Amino acid sequence: MARMEALPPDVAGTLTALLRGDDPVSVALRAQIPHAWVAGRCGCGCATVDLEVDRHAVPAAPAHESPAVEAGYSSPVAAAGGRPVSPGVLVLTDDGYLSRLEIYSVGDEPITAWPDPRHLDV
Repeated sequence: MARMEALPPDVAGTLTALLRGDDPVSVALRAQIPHAWVAGRCGCGCATVDLEVDRHAVPAAPAHESPAVEAGYSSPVAAAGGRPVSPGVLVLTDDGYLSRLEIYSVGDEPITAWPDPRHLDV
């Protein structure tokens, strides 16, 4: 069994910013954040996290596409090597539950920390 860890504040803040809408899917997924934990991390060293949600504590979101959200950052951030990149971020779900928060960019250097969610263009 994989080791679970509490949802770090930067991940929770990024999810909250990405799911700030009043539509039923955003509201339901946002309600899952306090019941979510990190179930795994990307092998490349980037900040991407696999998520698990206590499905007994909170209902699934209504039917929707996955990714539930795709967004970018309004200003470049530093990748692992210090080079500025403009990352994108995805909120992925499985059966109506949060399953992954993924950060990506064009380039070879991973983004190892979640940028300030105030700079997200949702």
